[in-house]
Amino acid sequence: MSKDLVQKAYDIAKEQYAAIGVDTDAAIAKMKDVNISLHCWQTDDVGGFETADSDLSGGIQATGNYPGKATTIAEVKADLEKVLSLLPGTQRLNLHAIYGDFKGEKVDRDQIEVKHFQSWIDWCKEQGIGMDFNASCFSHPRSADGFTLSSKDEENRKFWVEHLKRCRAMSAEMGKQLGSPCVHNTWIPDGMKDTPIDRNGYRIQLKKSLDEAMEIDYPKEHMKDAVESKLFGIGVESMTVGSHDFYMGYAIKNNKLICLDNGHFHPTEQVGDKISSVLQFVDEILLHITRPIRWDSDHVVTLNEDVQLIASEIIRNDFLSRVNIGLDFFDASINRIGAYVTGTRASQKAFLIAMLEPTKSLVEMEEAGQNFERLAMLEELKTMPFSAVWDYYCLKENVPVGMEYIAEIQEYEKEVLFKR
Repeated sequence: MSKDLVQKAYDIAKEQYAAIGVDTDAAIAKMKDVNISLHCWQTDDVGGFETADSDLSGGIQATGNYPGKATTIAEVKADLEKVLSLLPGTQRLNLHAIYGDFKGEKVDRDQIEVKHFQSWIDWCKEQGIGMDFNASCFSHPRSADGFTLSSKDEENRKFWVEHLKRCRAMSAEMGKQLGSPCVHNTWIPDGMKDTPIDRNGYRIQLKKSLDEAMEIDYPKEHMKDAVESKLFGIGVESMTVGSHDFYMGYAIKNNKLICLDNGHFHPTEQVGDKISSVLQFVDEILLHITRPIRWDSDHVVTLNEDVQLIASEIIRNDFLSRVNIGLDFFDASINRIGAYVTGTRASQKAFLIAMLEPTKSLVEMEEAGQNFERLAMLEELKTMPFSAVWDYYCLKENVPVGMEYIAEIQEYEKEVLFKR
């Protein structure tokens, strides 16, 4: 699309939005505050680099076998660099502990150190981006029975406590070196496939482990702790130890971030509706934006109503400074870079649409009981020329406009991915 055409369409859209009291230039400028943490595991189907052939377990499943999967750290970085080049704005990297630069050495998870992730920190410095981190409490012999931090086997429980301690310490160092707080997220797959008796006993163990692992308080300018719940996972359908209720209480009591993953709740629940509730009681939250289809299937994010509500609630209430935005999906059935870019752009579009809403006018209608007017305005906003503003934003950021990124990814696939 020509620059002149993009500019012309934007000028028209700018007038139309101005007529309802929206400044499109201000909305675009505000997008600099939307920094999305890109989950490294989309590049290689959550494989990591502990072993030559990862065997996923713990309620995680990547479906498909599309050509071009990253098999080395260098390939993951190259893929991420390609993704970053196709996205407007500045993003972040989200790394799991299984992605350490172990250089062929067998390093168990209770032995990992900063040196195993220094090359990632240096890469983030080169890219000018921040970094987030996750303990990896799955796909390991010591998680084979379905329990990690909630295990009643004391040797196993201590192993995972040590892993979490080390991940938190490394996160603080990552944040310190990069000059941007590293959000460390704790998610465990613990639970039971069939009817449990001692739910309370396992939750006592989990609380005990978290207390031990989080005993050290690191400066918030270096590291922030988040805890992530889940309704259920594959093989733990009857009881998940780390439920929403458990982690909500833990986060509030201990001033931690609660991680809201919109694939980790019942399909009738909307994470967007939870944001203003949770932020009454905790300072910040972590978001994992995904697209569940019937269950936590981690499909590529699309611009749907659930994602739009999440973005709208954040922008309407000026919550951006209190919300850490990340993605969590992995699709191995299509071009992985295409999945990355499509999903991230969809999330960014939701935030820009939210910024183009005349929120003050809508609130005035709501408080005046003008419910028809509010509904009508929301419907008319759906067909406002948002795409012209989005295209102009991409043009200003020197990234492909509209569908142009498709051809770039096809070329990358031909020249890089298919040659692996």
